[in-house]
Amino acid sequence: MKFIGIVGTNSDRSTNRKLLHFMKAHFADKAEIEVCEIKSLPAFNEPKDKTPPSTVKELSDKIEDADGVIIATPEYDHSITAALKSAIEWLSYTTRPLINKCVMIVGASHGSLGSSRAQAHLRQILDAPELKARIMPSSEFLLGHSLQAFDENGDLIYHDKVKELDECFDEFILFVTLTNELLKKAKFNTEQNKKFSWKQAAEEGAL
Repeated sequence: MKFIGIVGTNSDRSTNRKLLHFMKAHFADKAEIEVCEIKSLPAFNEPKDKTPPSTVKELSDKIEDADGVIIATPEYDHSITAALKSAIEWLSYTTRPLINKCVMIVGASHGSLGSSRAQAHLRQILDAPELKARIMPSSEFLLGHSLQAFDENGDLIYHDKVKELDECFDEFILFVTLTNELLKKAKFNTEQNKKFSWKQAAEEGAL
């Protein structure tokens, strides 16, 4: 399987980036994970023609081609970062590659909660009509005290969290396999969902 791992921040010192790179190496025998940055994406500005910038299109194409997406989110003020929200807004407003795409959410934080509130908020966002991602249910990977969690080689040193991450990742692989097979058989109209418009929905609701 091929997954895209999205670093949910533009911070150079992010432990969420370290977490994704650890996952890439640790699960190399189970899946290929390409870690993608959002640093180069411009702030969302709602282009009239809905054409994404080249950097957004590049990320979108990678998501389209992947079997699933892993988003590593920190927690800023009880929510996700402005940079991640902007990246998601670009995708939802233009190409909509996350529709029916399987998503696993993980998160690391300097405190003890491991980005739990940000992860809950991200789940709500990804359920919006313009996104409609298939989010892995009943599974959270929360890495607290992340500043001390990695050694000089980038390995996660909390053995209990490594075991927990192993279980979560195996569940995600199964979730992706079953969900993609279901989507294939049920023939959900992904392309029609990509054309969703609030204006059209409002007009139809007024009839």
